Amino acid sequence: MTYSIEYTKEIDRKSKENAYRLYDSGDIHRLEVGTVKGLQDIHRYLFQDLYDFAGEVRNLNVSKGKFRFANVLYLEAALNTVEKIPEPTFEQIIEKYVEMNIIHPFLEGNGHSTRIWLDLIFKKNLKKVVDWRKVDKKLYLQAMERSPVNDLELRFLLKNALTNQIDDRDIFLKGIDQSYYYEQAE
Repeated sequence: MTYSIEYTKEIDRKSKENAYRLYDSGDIHRLEVGTVKGLQDIHRYLFQDLYDFAGEVRNLNVSKGKFRFANVLYLEAALNTVEKIPEPTFEQIIEKYVEMNIIHPFLEGNGHSTRIWLDLIFKKNLKKVVDWRKVDKKLYLQAMERSPVNDLELRFLLKNALTNQIDDRDIFLKGIDQSYYYEQAE
């Protein structure tokens, strides 16, 4: 079965506005950090009124290029396993992020949602966030593509972009802008 989603500039614009509102409203501080529920709540917030599946774990198999994400038959078990990955170190947080990317729990909007989720985990456990402006798009996308086999490139890119400016509105909003830039087709 094929499920086709039309991702438009209007969806980008509205979901980006929702991401800004997530921060400006303070709702970001009420999210569970590092949990599947927290990730679902982020996704729901970003894509409410845009997708009928906002915040819902997918019930179809998805792929990107030649890469197939986690099979829908194993999603629940995979999500439970990832949720249990401990988060006290940078390396474990990256492992959790990579595994969640492999799962790709939503039909659309995984990248935007999981980058916010990742920053919340960093903020809670390391008192740092990623300054996404310092992460080159091409290098990041290559590192993410290779991360299921080896996450060394991703760790290097993100570790060098960490900042202790965890409550800086500009860092967060520029990170949202960068996230949407990463997702634009070349």
